[in-house]
Amino acid sequence: MPRSFSKQYLKHSKNPSIHQQIEIDMSETPSGAVIYQLTDQSIKQKLKKAERRHKTRAFLLVAPLILFVLFTFIFPLGSMLLRSISSPTMTEYMPDVAKIMQRWDYQAIPDDEIFKTVAQSMVTARENKTIGRVANRLNSENSGMRSLMTGTARKLAKYKGDDYKAFMIDLDPDWGQMETWGAFKVISNPYTLTHYLAALDLEYGGDGSIVAKPEKYQIYVDNLLKTLKLSLIVTFLCILLGYPLSYYLSILPPGKSNLLMIMVLLPFWTSLLVRTSAWMVMLQSKGVVNSLLIYLGIIDEPLALIYNQVGTVIAMTHILLPFMILPTYSVMKNISPVYMREACSLGATPAQAFRRVYFPQSLPGLSAGAVLVFILSIGYYITPALVGGSTGQMISYLIAYHMQQSLNWGLGAALAGTLLFVVLVLFGVYNRIVGSSELKLG
Repeated sequence: MPRSFSKQYLKHSKNPSIHQQIEIDMSETPSGAVIYQLTDQSIKQKLKKAERRHKTRAFLLVAPLILFVLFTFIFPLGSMLLRSISSPTMTEYMPDVAKIMQRWDYQAIPDDEIFKTVAQSMVTARENKTIGRVANRLNSENSGMRSLMTGTARKLAKYKGDDYKAFMIDLDPDWGQMETWGAFKVISNPYTLTHYLAALDLEYGGDGSIVAKPEKYQIYVDNLLKTLKLSLIVTFLCILLGYPLSYYLSILPPGKSNLLMIMVLLPFWTSLLVRTSAWMVMLQSKGVVNSLLIYLGIIDEPLALIYNQVGTVIAMTHILLPFMILPTYSVMKNISPVYMREACSLGATPAQAFRRVYFPQSLPGLSAGAVLVFILSIGYYITPALVGGSTGQMISYLIAYHMQQSLNWGLGAALAGTLLFVVLVLFGVYNRIVGSSELKLG
């Protein structure tokens, strides 16, 4: 039968005048083993206190990194996503209009009260010199609203009557159109999905429904699809070129492999702008590539290798190739060559051994490199902007355009948010098929 008993010991601290009595419970199992358990509460408290100190010290060590990530990534990303749905222009500069437009239901032209409120708010905004901001926001929803707002505001400043509805419609028939008031309705809410609809080539119709934009304005979805296509092509080419090179580096002696690895890393010592400019020189009609092909008799006329999608793919593949080689090589370096020899000794051909033994072990590095290249390429800006021309531009160019030139930050943020959503969806699909646990960098 198991039995329990206890003993007491005296623990001498560093201070000779202090002695601490420790009670230890000992229980004997049927097999004869003895289990010891400390029962002194002060020892447990000291252990918990020491553990708390250890966790606090560890947290303080990583706190600077956490703050850096918060202020340089999390907060800017959250601000971007908030700006993509934020529409405070009307509520800030014409609050009365924003409030009264909430009761308009798209069924008919607004009544006299709404016309009067809009007219008076326009006059006030003109006096406060804020009507331009409202007009610009309306113009992004319905082309021509800026001139309609500013021209009508000038006339209303001199109007002394009470029939604002008739006066405004006589002044410009656009005031009698549902599309005009639909724009007012859309921006009257402090938060709206209008920017995301525009990023998908959609818009609100005059009756409040979601409709497709005219064909000549449908540019964002095609550009997004082109971005995904070019990114997949670049990723595939990096796999095609990087996997064999990584394998060759992994089987070479350390001295030779280190020398070749330095050559792989050499482009990182050169500025991205310099590398892109070098490709601009090489891919021109009279550049190095075309001149060499003509000299060898392969072609008779120069090929169009720049300011198109071909130039974008070539330059991006060269720039992103090291990001494929590094994780793939680091995983291959840890694969023992014994596995291939054993597979061949058991009757497998070299091709079968590679396909069934070596390749599955290298797949984590290959997956990590492919994901890294794809994510980098989908948001590339400098190289497509310089080499791609009008047909080789990616969606990053449109995001930069709205952020820097058109100053439509809401639409730029919506395009960036849409791109982020697409990347997360693709990564989710990858996670379901391959699994994020298969990602390894070495």
